[in-house]
Amino acid sequence: MLQIGIIGAAECSAEGATLAYEVGTLLAQQGAVLVCGGLGGVMESAARGAKEAGGSTVGILPGVEVREANPYIDIK
Repeated sequence: MLQIGIIGAAECSAEGATLAYEVGTLLAQQGAVLVCGGLGGVMESAARGAKEAGGSTVGILPGVEVREANPYIDIK
């Protein structure tokens, strides 16, 4: 199973969010699992793109609270 990580800012511009979403979508379409930080910004946009394209996502959270993950993370 191909797993690809995306790293990005917790806050980003609209253009950055769009690009991250597109990358997440393309990864899911190719069957890759998206691995990211699991919070907001670039990570949330990429995870949303992956989920909406039918993919799977893994969030590596900086703390111990799984509820902090964005809603597009499958595995926390």
